[in-house]
Amino acid sequence: MKPFDYFLYGMTAFAWSTSWLPLRWQLGVVAPEVSLFWRFLIAGILMMTFTALSGGTLRLPLAIHLRVAILSLFLFCANFTLFYYGAFNLSSGLLAVVFSTASLMVLTIKSAIDREWPQLQLMIAVVFGILGVGLIFLPELENGHAPLISLALCFGGTLIFSLGNILSGRLQSKNISVISANSWGMLYGSAFLAMISLMRGHSFIIEPTWKYLGGLAWLSTISSVIAFTCYLTLIGRIGPGRASYITVIFPVLALLISQRAEAFEWTIFAIFGLILVIAGNTLMARSVPRQ
Repeated sequence: MKPFDYFLYGMTAFAWSTSWLPLRWQLGVVAPEVSLFWRFLIAGILMMTFTALSGGTLRLPLAIHLRVAILSLFLFCANFTLFYYGAFNLSSGLLAVVFSTASLMVLTIKSAIDREWPQLQLMIAVVFGILGVGLIFLPELENGHAPLISLALCFGGTLIFSLGNILSGRLQSKNISVISANSWGMLYGSAFLAMISLMRGHSFIIEPTWKYLGGLAWLSTISSVIAFTCYLTLIGRIGPGRASYITVIFPVLALLISQRAEAFEWTIFAIFGLILVIAGNTLMARSVPRQ
């Protein structure tokens, strides 16, 4: 890889690793749906501005707009809503570990859709991932059923995100600009979140604290715009196989951040569980074609 590829790797890993603590800063006063509305409204406007300034096109056929709107439910609405609600009872590092299983889910779902028996390497990777997450969450069982419900919500969000990735891949096969589609997708996602918020009677407020505002700014720019742009560029330069090795890196960094900021404890279960998750993600990355 060239130096710029390492830069993209570093930026993406940094952005994804640092996303989860600001996410937890959004919880409390403002309803999760409203916080997500602000996040993707800001991110969508920034993406459109970036696309326009970089000479890209924002024009999409009407039929594609409909597909992008449907896709936004998976990538910029339902998945994150479940994660935000799940975050009430889980540390930021544990959220990252669950999300890192998305790549395993994508390949498993693809094998099912294509009616192909998954490779042995992929099956082992999935088993490692499930066992690893289970070991990491084992100490959480002492806190009652709430962490298990949160875990289920986060796995549901990861599953929805994985389905969105597959739908996005089919959209890309029609030579639709990913940047343009996601610029519109973020705005469509914010529109759906606004409707959900109105139906649930939530107020469109913003918590006037540095944590909330700083977290919102970070999630809108670093986590949504910069991370997305860097990751797509990396895939185009080195292929999805090697790019997916990022899922090996960012859970470790996120847990280290959680240890520092939230007093996350490295139990023997957490250590062995993380090793299994990393091993599973590594096997998964090696099973993906590099080009």
